[in-house]
Amino acid sequence: QVQLVESGGGLVQAGGSLRLSCAASGHTFSSYAMGWFRQAPEKEREFVAAISRSGGNVYYADSVKGRFTISRHNAKNTVYLQMNSLKPEDTAVYYCAASNGAWTYWKSGDEYNYWGQGTRVTVSS
Repeated sequence: QVQLVESGGGLVQAGGSLRLSCAASGHTFSSYAMGWFRQAPEKEREFVAAISRSGGNVYYADSVKGRFTISRHNAKNTVYLQMNSLKPEDTAVYYCAASNGAWTYWKSGDEYNYWGQGTRVTVSS
């Protein structure tokens, strides 16, 4: 089992940057594929980015491609989401998630076994 704790959210002006971190407990972090999802007020949760166990494969939602970067540091049990050129529509609660399964469809929240509590990102115009 793994516990996930996100940090780094906050209030930022449009065009600004934030870096989210997700710290995982346990000694098997490298056995989990990781993802970031977000949920805006009154909207469904949506996929943002995902990274494979080794970090060799990364995937992004079209809406964030070119602006966000997902990375991981397995020795530190941490996954990151660097968010640049933020827009008001990026405002949401951001969640990290871990998958120890097949991870075939990495965009789906159903692929992930564990979730953090979320960190709020607000982008003002």
